[in-house]
Amino acid sequence: GLARWFPALEVLDVSGTGLSELGEELLALPRLHTLLAKNNRLGPPGSLPKGLGRAPLGRSLRVLNLSGNRFAEVPPALLALRGLRSLSLGGNRLHGIPPDIQELRSLEFLYLGGNFITSIPPELANLPSLSYLVLCDNKIQSIPPQLAQLHSLRSLSLHNNLLTYLPREILNLVHLEELSLRGNPLVVRFVRDLTYNPPSLQELAGRTIKTRNVPYTPSDLPENLVRYLSLASNCPNPKCGGVYFDSCVRQIKFVDFCGKYRIPLMHYLCSPECSSPCSSASQSSTSQSESDSEDEASVAARRMQKVLLG
Repeated sequence: GLARWFPALEVLDVSGTGLSELGEELLALPRLHTLLAKNNRLGPPGSLPKGLGRAPLGRSLRVLNLSGNRFAEVPPALLALRGLRSLSLGGNRLHGIPPDIQELRSLEFLYLGGNFITSIPPELANLPSLSYLVLCDNKIQSIPPQLAQLHSLRSLSLHNNLLTYLPREILNLVHLEELSLRGNPLVVRFVRDLTYNPPSLQELAGRTIKTRNVPYTPSDLPENLVRYLSLASNCPNPKCGGVYFDSCVRQIKFVDFCGKYRIPLMHYLCSPECSSPCSSASQSSTSQSESDSEDEASVAARRMQKVLLG
């Protein structure tokens, strides 16, 4: 077997070889850390050897790529590979993600693109080291707010799904550098709402007061208007200088009007200058200092440096 002839084998690539099962000889490879078995016929019961988690391989394996196979579900045996750092199951026939995915505590990279996944279990948020999550080209309709607990997340690929909104909690992903959203209904709805939903008169008046520094005291206005004006936040776009109010932000969307700029924009923009596709809105705002007057939405928007919609 393999263990007899290659006892020190660390990397094994059997991709594109027509395999319908992986033999038990793999279990005895104590040093194997990377197993690539892409584009095969794996998937039916018995495709993976029994006792995977208890074997030496279960402790040594760090990278497993099973993309381009025929798995209809994430094999339970994989969830016993507690040392796994990278798992790829793209281009299979998965319809869901098992909640027990949270057992893979060492996982840093998870690729599940190109399946038939309709929902994301909140338990996915219990992976403390996850940095790259690829869920593109599925049928996902919503993002659980619990994903905001993925504090190590740097890249989130959600393009070509059925998303109509993002939870506001996604702003808590302060290390996120890449967010891919193209091909989702929320992008279409953003443009429609921007075109047909003008700001309220209260919001326009509030913007004027704040941008022109019109003086007022609590005794001049009703209490609810004073409270509303206190919600004003500066636009994170340094060339805009406008303000917006929490009540009109509602949910945060990240869009790219022009295709060649990759910066975040609010779902409801703060001034006419920001709604022009390729004018001031296309300038990056990451260099602006973070003042105490800005709320978490502004700070997080600046930190979101790349929004991949092109």
